[in-house]
Amino acid sequence: MKIIVNDSPYDFAPPLTLHILLARLEQPATGCALAVNQVIVPRPDWTSHQLAEGDEVVIFQAIAGG
Repeated sequence: MKIIVNDSPYDFAPPLTLHILLARLEQPATGCALAVNQVIVPRPDWTSHQLAEGDEVVIFQAIAGG
């Protein structure tokens, strides 16, 4: 299954949830937000949100500042 993560193409075997995607990318879940096809997905839904062929995922990193 091909998906785009932060403008880079990836190929993963389904089924693939956002939680599994973060683990496969070795990306910590803390301090980030996720959007799929330009829609923010709430953190409690990451374990159940199934990704589909062609989905575009954006991982936003929290940045401290003032």
